[in-house]
Amino acid sequence: QVQLVESGGGLVQAGGSLRLSCAASGMIFRIYAMNWYRQAPGKQRELVAGITSGVSTKYVDGVKGRFTISRDNAKNTVYLQMNSLKPEDTAVYYCNAVNPLTNGIYWGQGTQVTVSS
Repeated sequence: QVQLVESGGGLVQAGGSLRLSCAASGMIFRIYAMNWYRQAPGKQRELVAGITSGVSTKYVDGVKGRFTISRDNAKNTVYLQMNSLKPEDTAVYYCNAVNPLTNGIYWGQGTQVTVSS
């Protein structure tokens, strides 16, 4: 079965950087669109960044120029490089995979990112 395992979260000061990783298994990784979502306390889950199988990328306005999504199909892994972090980036970050053929959607368990001011 499909499994997504996030890592790389933690506590960082404002202005710092973190790189999140999401290791996928049980799927033909290269065909999936991969996304990072986040959910802050009391807020809805929101899409942060996405990358297609053709490596087109998209970002929510608030992270453009600070976050970079990338994928390594040889390692079945998607990354989110987060620079110039702000306290408002504090959230649980979730990896998401979408099968473009079946529209199947899969989620990881999430990793906590906390940015202190």
